Order: sequence, then C-alpha cells, then structure tokens
Amino acid sequence: MKEDEMLKIIVPASTANLGPGFDSVGLAVSCYLTLEVRPAGEWKFIPCSPEVRGIPTGTENLIYQVAEQVAATYGYTLPNCSVDVYSNIPLTRGLGSSAAAVVAGIELADALVGLELTREQKMRLASCYEGHPDNVGASLYGGLVIGCHREQGTDIVHIPNIQLDLVAIIPDYELETKKARSVLPQLLAREEAVEASAVSNVLVAALLTKNWELAGKMMAADLFHQPYRKELVPQLPLAQELALEYGAFGVALSGAGPTVLAFIEPGKGKYVKEKLRPHFLNCSVELLTVEQKGSRVYKPALEK
Repeated sequence: MKEDEMLKIIVPASTANLGPGFDSVGLAVSCYLTLEVRPAGEWKFIPCSPEVRGIPTGTENLIYQVAEQVAATYGYTLPNCSVDVYSNIPLTRGLGSSAAAVVAGIELADALVGLELTREQKMRLASCYEGHPDNVGASLYGGLVIGCHREQGTDIVHIPNIQLDLVAIIPDYELETKKARSVLPQLLAREEAVEASAVSNVLVAALLTKNWELAGKMMAADLFHQPYRKELVPQLPLAQELALEYGAFGVALSGAGPTVLAFIEPGKGKYVKEKLRPHFLNCSVELLTVEQKGSRVYKPALEK
C-alpha cells in the first residue's frame, strides 16, 4: 500500500438461522461496516459513528486481530495503518456485527499484503475463525447463503437475487451469543433431531422456490433454538403474533437475538413497520432489505 493510497472496505450485516437453519443459513442485510484505511506510523482504529464508539482503538481490535492472523498464516507482516471505522450495525444485537468485523479483517489482510485470496479461501478462513458459516458467508457473498462447516472443509451454496423486505425490532438491551447459547440443550433425542432437521430442509426449499407462506410456517416450527431463547427475548412471541397479523409471512430471531426480524414480501415492509412500531416503544423498529452484494474493497487515491 503506497503512501498516496487508501483502502475502502465495505461489509454488510447479516442475519443467521432464519428460524430452523441453525448455524447454517444466513442472509445479508442493508446495514454496513465501512473501513477507510491509510498508511500510518502505528495501528489505530478511529470510531466515526455512534455504534462503534467503544471499540478498541489499537491492536486489540478484532479487525486487526483477524487481519494479523491471516497475514501471519501466509508468512506476511501487516504494514501499520490508521483505520476510520464507520458502522450502522447494532453491536451485540444478532445482526452479525462481529462476523462483519471478521470478514473486514480478512479483506484488510488480503488487500494490504496482496494475498489475492479467492472468495472460497476467505470463506474457509472466516468460518474457521467464527466456527460456523452463516453470518460470515452472508457478509462475504451477499444475498442468501446455505453453508456447512466441517473439519474437512467449508461448503457454501450462494443464492443471489432473493428480494425481501425485513422489519427489524431491535431491543435496547444487548444479548451476548455466549449467554444465548447457554440456554440451549446439549443433546436432542433422535426423533426430535430428525424433525428439527426436516423443518430446516423444508425452510431452505421454501426459500428457493419463493413459497413464502411455507417458509414462514417453518420459521415458526423451529426446534433448535427459538423455543429456548424466547425467555431471553420477550419481544419474540409478541412479534410472532402481531407481524403475521399485519402481513408478514414469517418471524424469527436474528441469530442469537435479541433482534427479531419480520419477513415480508417486497414492497410491503413499510406498512408492517408502521403498524409494529407502536407496540415496541422500547425498541428501534427499522425497515431493512436484503443486500445483494457481499464484502467489497476499493482503492481510491488520496487527494494531494
């Protein structure tokens, strides 16, 4: 990276699971993490929007940690940079803020030291760091992803051009993924596991065939996590009842929560948002769409 160059990295947020697609289904959404990177004497991360006000500003920053690890994997050392960080992704709310940071770190290392990684290589690195491919896959690819991460490899099916409106009900409290996972059972009986995976299979088939009514039915039939997490997120049962009444075809926790998403056919989201808003006065109620593009890197020249 030359002194008169800068990098701009944009990574979309994501929602994971969509109900029963636990740790394997992800959807990119229209919130973004943006980095503006310039050469500097030392590493520093400068928060430039309210959502990232409290981030670590030195090498303890997650983006740096990931970038440094990726560079070291390939035998490189990162050059020092100053990074302006912008984001409108709510932190610790189930919209993939940490996954976006992981993807940003991989893109940063790739661009700074010229690794020229393929998207498949980036996907493997991100999944190994996160432990599952749903959020990072959506942030990398955009659109809808269905992934399987194993010790032997990471496989992704990418479905572009999924058009949906989304209404996000974002509570004013945080919910750490570790806490949200602690309420899940360690084991499922075989019969329950078979039913849960069948529900997930039908969800994917319904999404691919745009059978929205069936997709919503499967979101509600999840057995993997939502029945256990609803006690941590009291907004979920109310949203499930009201959003369907107002025209959504499905409702699901976004990732581990606490954000709840209503899924709506294109063009109808604004109406659902306005109807839901008065019922969730202690939440931010936002209209989102599916982001079709995944992470991207630009190299604009600095003005002299």
